[in-house]
Amino acid sequence: MRDEKKRGSRNAERGSKTVQRSAFSVHRLASSLIPHPSSLRVWYAIDVTLVPEAREAVEYALMEAGARGTEVTDESDESMRVSAYFDAVPEREELRTALLDALRIYDLPSSSVREMQLREVVDRDWLGEWKRNWQPVRVGERFLIAPPWSEISKSEERIVIRIEPGMAFGTGTHETTRLCLAAIEKYFTGGSLLDVGTGTGILSIAAAKLFPQSRIEACDTDREAIEIARENARLNGVAERVSFRVGTIDETTASANLVCANLTADVIVPLLPALVGVTCGRLILSGILDSQTELIRARLQELGITEPLEVSTDGEWVAMIV
Repeated sequence: MRDEKKRGSRNAERGSKTVQRSAFSVHRLASSLIPHPSSLRVWYAIDVTLVPEAREAVEYALMEAGARGTEVTDESDESMRVSAYFDAVPEREELRTALLDALRIYDLPSSSVREMQLREVVDRDWLGEWKRNWQPVRVGERFLIAPPWSEISKSEERIVIRIEPGMAFGTGTHETTRLCLAAIEKYFTGGSLLDVGTGTGILSIAAAKLFPQSRIEACDTDREAIEIARENARLNGVAERVSFRVGTIDETTASANLVCANLTADVIVPLLPALVGVTCGRLILSGILDSQTELIRARLQELGITEPLEVSTDGEWVAMIV
């Protein structure tokens, strides 16, 4: 549920509160008018000043708008700055729409974003700096999520999952991904697993490494995400153990001992009958904000499920085990 919102599958909105359009404006600095030598790569940075509560929503919106990466600076109790880097000058209206949509999804007022500015940045070794700062992440009791270039000690006892950071959604650092990995670790005992909204494929890869003889299937409505997931499975040596496809669950989907749906609440609600239908063991529902748990509970009750087996939380995010 980049860490992290996944393009495509995560575009569905959370919440129904209307956010009024605000007077966002992008100010181009004088330097943007100065030509640069063709030998120098120029990035276009959008600096967004915002309240701290809006950080995740703003980073999500900027990545959805095409940013290659983001960084946070000037943090305080009252405000912070998120800078996003683009290959070309982003369209102002697209940025404005993406930000307003994200704020509405996260149930935040448009006033959460105070200012946006555009500046040009002459290239430097961004990738090298980023790689030096990106460290492996321990998740649950058994997993270690690491980038492809990270050197892992041979004495490491955890299951190492290598994921390219910044690819789709699900690099192991977002709360929803951690909740799902912990649930898989606890409830998956082999057999079969279905991963709905697979993103980078991290959950399917984890299951395939836990139980190599299991039948693992994964789907996503985002074709690019499926291509990324296949590449990550190859990187982790489990390409032959996971069946990826573009699409979602339907009448042809085989049932599974464990079903994972790391989506969003408003995507989960209409899918719940189908999700329950293909589950012959446990169902993991994640990508749910704590303010949306009653919505999911009510839908489960309509389907005859009085209470989830377990509800786990990480920050403002919730996972339900049915």
